[in-house]
Amino acid sequence: MSLEKYINDKFDGNIYDFLQDECQEYWHRQRVKDILDNREYLAGKHKIKQRVNEVYNGKVFETRKITLQYAKTLLSFETAFLLKNPVTLISNDLDALELYKKVYREGKYHQLDYEILSRMVKYGEVYEYLYIDDNNRIKSILINGEDSYPIYDDKCQMIAFIEHYIFDGIAYYNLFTGDKVIKFSDEGGSLHLVAEYNNISGLPIPYVLPSELDNLKGHASFREYIDILDALEDLISKYMDSFYKFLNPIPLFKGTKLNTKDGGIDENAVGFALQLAEDADFSFVNSKMDFNSFKTMWNTLKQSLLDISQTPGVSMNSQEISNISTVSIQMLYSMAEIKGAMNSLYLKQGFEKRWGKMKKLLRILGYNVSEDAYIDCQFNMNIPQNEKEIIENIVNATGAKVMSIDRAVEVNPYTIDVNAELERLKGDSIE
Repeated sequence: MSLEKYINDKFDGNIYDFLQDECQEYWHRQRVKDILDNREYLAGKHKIKQRVNEVYNGKVFETRKITLQYAKTLLSFETAFLLKNPVTLISNDLDALELYKKVYREGKYHQLDYEILSRMVKYGEVYEYLYIDDNNRIKSILINGEDSYPIYDDKCQMIAFIEHYIFDGIAYYNLFTGDKVIKFSDEGGSLHLVAEYNNISGLPIPYVLPSELDNLKGHASFREYIDILDALEDLISKYMDSFYKFLNPIPLFKGTKLNTKDGGIDENAVGFALQLAEDADFSFVNSKMDFNSFKTMWNTLKQSLLDISQTPGVSMNSQEISNISTVSIQMLYSMAEIKGAMNSLYLKQGFEKRWGKMKKLLRILGYNVSEDAYIDCQFNMNIPQNEKEIIENIVNATGAKVMSIDRAVEVNPYTIDVNAELERLKGDSIE
């Protein structure tokens, strides 16, 4: 379905109604609301903040509302685990590879990749638009999910894209089509056309962590374990309250208390000891805190948090280790590797579209990129390694002729750029 047919069928061909009404569709409003809820949560607006104060002993007791920013920590680990080390570009065409590496270097795409994944795990989705800047360099900008309104046809193919935001009371609409970028705004009162440009890179690229119910709608990672985070905050807040509400000792008299006439202490006296009859007793009574129950519940919830987020306990000081082998380290990080592999899959879906657009833009700039040249990438997950053990195994494997030099360079923990390292090795061999 074309955009023109879409506008004619749903909005009687009126592009202004299309821009305004499309952004108010229920699917878009619900998607944007979820993203804004995620942003507010990460900014500190947690469920525990809604806890009301109580009346205790006739006075207003201000309840504790302790927030734990575990979500930020877990999301930072999830992002850094996959992209702390930049991706390694690989290709069957070394000339094309050098061009792409130059584009990545000039456009700071390794930093951009990190930001893309960070926004994906925080908000579920983000969109990338490629362009050529004034210095004839290929660059990209990221469009936040709450400002993005992708338009899909009945086959889930994007046919257009609207970037809509409000700044200083003025609504702006940027309509992306396959060949144009059309800008609108309501500055002055009514929505009107502002400018129109050629679109040489096509529609923005979606990076989406799909939900179980909708593959086109982003689902932030921490939404999988937000209930556990709420329970942890509720548990520690109420436990802190108990120190003030239930640990205040209450004086308790048992038996007969002496009055002043029988030899008791004058109530107005200061600095005297309490005197009781022989059959009387005095003590302070307070509630006992069940610390072991709290500890058990806390540890259970925290372990569940690590399990569901697929975060190794050793990375959050929840597990002690000593000198262990590479295999043991890999076992500790096995669940993190699984999640990293899932994230790399969704990233690659966007990367492949990016590389195709880069090839088109490189040709526009006058570079001859072969049609058969393909670009791929290798993710270098941030797994602690026993580097000495790995090097020894590589040396033994290459010496026994069961591993090629190319493969040895790929798995070498000291290798950053595989292709560059192979070129250097070939140069050393020639010399």
